[in-house]
Amino acid sequence: MALRADGKRVRKADPMYTVVPYIMDKRNDAMNMITVDVPVQPIQDYINSKRKEGIRLNHMSVILAAYIRTVYEFPLLNNFIVNKKIYKHKDFKVAMVVLKNLVTQEETMSKVKFELDDNIFEVNKKMTDYVEENKKTTTVNNTDKMIKFLVSLPGLLLVGVGLFKLLDRYGLLPKFIVDLSPFHSSLTLTNLASIRTNHIYHHIYNFGTTSVFIAMGKNREVARRKNGEIVFEKCMPLGVVMDERICSGIYFAAAFRKLSTYLENPALLEEKPKTPEN
Repeated sequence: MALRADGKRVRKADPMYTVVPYIMDKRNDAMNMITVDVPVQPIQDYINSKRKEGIRLNHMSVILAAYIRTVYEFPLLNNFIVNKKIYKHKDFKVAMVVLKNLVTQEETMSKVKFELDDNIFEVNKKMTDYVEENKKTTTVNNTDKMIKFLVSLPGLLLVGVGLFKLLDRYGLLPKFIVDLSPFHSSLTLTNLASIRTNHIYHHIYNFGTTSVFIAMGKNREVARRKNGEIVFEKCMPLGVVMDERICSGIYFAAAFRKLSTYLENPALLEEKPKTPEN
């Protein structure tokens, strides 16, 4: 009986992927890691062209919009595994860390909901509103409030987190807690380039439902062969960590090729997707 507030049980999965969660029953058993080097110039050219039209975009918005469009076309990326069972997220939420104060290093983490057919302008507005609201020093989001409550009394954190894990395993975690938890998301995205730091391969948590974690790093020169010559191209590296149990390696490869196509030509993301969602 599927009781989860955040996911719908997938019952017609390939038999191999029904068995695999029993062999690798934790996400850290099943982590695959890859660096995706994203050429910066096509994104920068697109951002500059939109700025002339009075539209302000940033690299993070473009990358996130491209990923969301990719998930629309490759819906298995929105699956997750809990208690050896395969589920599909009922929505698409992205957990992000926001740095409130560079001097004090104060930060907050919450999540924002997107629709899979959002175009790049809708993604940019939702993300910009989220970041600006959470950057305010006076803002304490509901996730922060829950964490402060858990650490307010001796022993409450240990008991509370243990209870959350148990309830989550059996799909009984209340929806209001799932909605607050940054560990229950379709994607976790962090922009380390904003603090001039290299990309990393960030683990995906065993608790919760996040199957993909992407860490954006500061730009670097990458050697590429073009027209028979080796040239150095400025790229933004993405450190991608995936739960390999949600789909095949061939599926992941096809999805990230499509992601690269959108990042090479972000204008493709301006229109709503025309193909029906699977």
